[in-house]
Amino acid sequence: MHSIAPLPAGRHRVRGSSQKGFTLIEILVALFIFSVVGMISAQLLGRTLDAYEVLEDRGDRLSQIHRAMFVVQRDMLQYQDRAVRTASGDSFPALMIGDEGSLEMPRGGWRTPLQRPRSNLQRVAYRLQGENLVRAYWPVLDRLGGEEPLTQTILEEVDDLEFFVIDEQGEEHKIWPPGPLAEGAPARVAGLILRISMSPIGIVERVWEVPNG
Repeated sequence: MHSIAPLPAGRHRVRGSSQKGFTLIEILVALFIFSVVGMISAQLLGRTLDAYEVLEDRGDRLSQIHRAMFVVQRDMLQYQDRAVRTASGDSFPALMIGDEGSLEMPRGGWRTPLQRPRSNLQRVAYRLQGENLVRAYWPVLDRLGGEEPLTQTILEEVDDLEFFVIDEQGEEHKIWPPGPLAEGAPARVAGLILRISMSPIGIVERVWEVPNG
């Protein structure tokens, strides 16, 4: 038989596996990493939200500009060369453009949904009022009294507005009617140009050929 030698004095048997915990330095490093990741994530989220707001504002602005240009184009494509008569028997030209960028002209296609006995021609005007592009129109074509125009703002935050006339020779005119020609014959309107400056787009130019131009 074999005998088991006794353990030396001061030593004992340890049963089971030993367990190791996190040190304080490891916990501090983990917390630092989590804080850095959280800060970066917050910055990325903030930038994403800002970019989304910018894109949304830009989309709304483009929609406003598109609607305004549609209104202007509808008038320009229906230009009619018809002078306006006054109660005194005088008349003034069909198309008038001033040096301040204003335009006044008759357009066709004025609908009469109630079949009212009136002309299908309408006198309209565009001008810059402050920073707003304003469209005005008169309830009657000929001025028999003190008729005042009705106005509506079709576009805001406009920096500059200019209208030009293209005559039948292809020349641009910032003022219309122009001065008397050498031949004495009035120039004809062949096209109309709109140059408008607005944020954030910048300068936009549209050119239209008028009917019978």
